[in-house]
Amino acid sequence: MKEGHSTSFAALLAAICLLSMVAVPATLRGCTLDMLAQGCAMCYQSAAASGAQGKEALRHGVLILIFPTLSLFVGIYCLLYRRRNVSR
Repeated sequence: MKEGHSTSFAALLAAICLLSMVAVPATLRGCTLDMLAQGCAMCYQSAAASGAQGKEALRHGVLILIFPTLSLFVGIYCLLYRRRNVSR
């Protein structure tokens, strides 16, 4: 692989990382709590009626489900980074 290709790939990867670090917080800052919810009436009623223990379980569920997502995201970027100089 030519040096120009790996440099452009590294620059593209850096631009994507920078964009995601800027765009995600900016988007979330503009969202209200109503916009962050799914909006499903049945889900909302079920969660509201569950009480304190149910709300705590939902919070733990969200935290548990974020780890596989983050590990896939980080794994893909690590794979891309490690294979950036492999000739095609």
